Amino acid sequence: MPTVTSPVPREVWESVLKSDGSAMVTQSLPWRDALLASGRFRDVSRLYEFPSGQRIILPLARRKFRPGGAAVVSSWPKPWAAGGPICADGRVSHAEAAAVLADVASLGALAAEVKLRHDADPNWLDASNRFQVQEIEDWILDLDNGFDDVWQHKFHASTRKAIRKAERSGLEIEVDRTGQLLGSFYELHQKSVVRWAAMQHSPAWLTRARLAPEVAASRMRSLADCFGPDFAIWLARLHGRPVAAIVVLRAGAYAMYFWGAMDKEAEGHAHAPDLLHKLAIEEACQLGYRYYDLGGARPDSSLGAFKRKFGATLLYRHTLRIEHVPVQAIARVPTVMTKKLIGYRDNV
Repeated sequence: MPTVTSPVPREVWESVLKSDGSAMVTQSLPWRDALLASGRFRDVSRLYEFPSGQRIILPLARRKFRPGGAAVVSSWPKPWAAGGPICADGRVSHAEAAAVLADVASLGALAAEVKLRHDADPNWLDASNRFQVQEIEDWILDLDNGFDDVWQHKFHASTRKAIRKAERSGLEIEVDRTGQLLGSFYELHQKSVVRWAAMQHSPAWLTRARLAPEVAASRMRSLADCFGPDFAIWLARLHGRPVAAIVVLRAGAYAMYFWGAMDKEAEGHAHAPDLLHKLAIEEACQLGYRYYDLGGARPDSSLGAFKRKFGATLLYRHTLRIEHVPVQAIARVPTVMTKKLIGYRDNV
């Protein structure tokens, strides 16, 4: 059985992270730091040290002001995406995975969940018989052969055409690595919310409330502070007016598209988002990042189609969840009822 330490010391996290060549942005120390900076979560991460010398870190957090028996521990809690186990080369034995998951199941929390990354060792799933398993889409662009390969062989022809048009359209591009352009990003985000709400047949206030935890000002500020120059806002202006922006974070082997927003009416058909992604991807290639993470989206959605046209591959990650009370099903009831009531369409 392994020796367990909780929470994981910072220097150990950094050491194990360096041994895991495919660790994602959401497993990085800046991501953990930003999560804890919110003041809402307690760090209950766990370090498993096996007699073989294997060390596995499981990022875990729970709400601060809930007693242990009423808490959900997660890797990571919403809206902080997938943490997932970190270990040398990302590889574990079946016995090691089973020992970690058995420990998670015995934590005494109301529920516990482990959010695996898309390239997690298959032994995690093989050892998850006590857990509910949910499959989640993830779009990943492989940058290993450099930007020329991405441009020629991965970007769709229509994407290259759109980017060339964007380059001729008079767009002005600015990159901010300090968070100073967050105000411009939020202005664009508010316009996007109205557009997304109309597409989903949802009231704008409901869409705004649903997305609020994802793009809360405090969260974005913490990410900017914790990631430093690895937090970038790429902003496009047309005739001096902001029309589109994307937020990109970098850590380990990944550059990660975190969020985007656009003033569709002002942008017209300048294809500003295409150009912003092209520039962010090109920079990631120049700096030696191996992957550009475009995040999740259903393959039959408009967002999925947008990510596919950059040559991203649809992969799947898994959430392993164990509950002592069916809290997830109970919590889902009002959401399902509200969507039926308003005729919500999940087509974005």
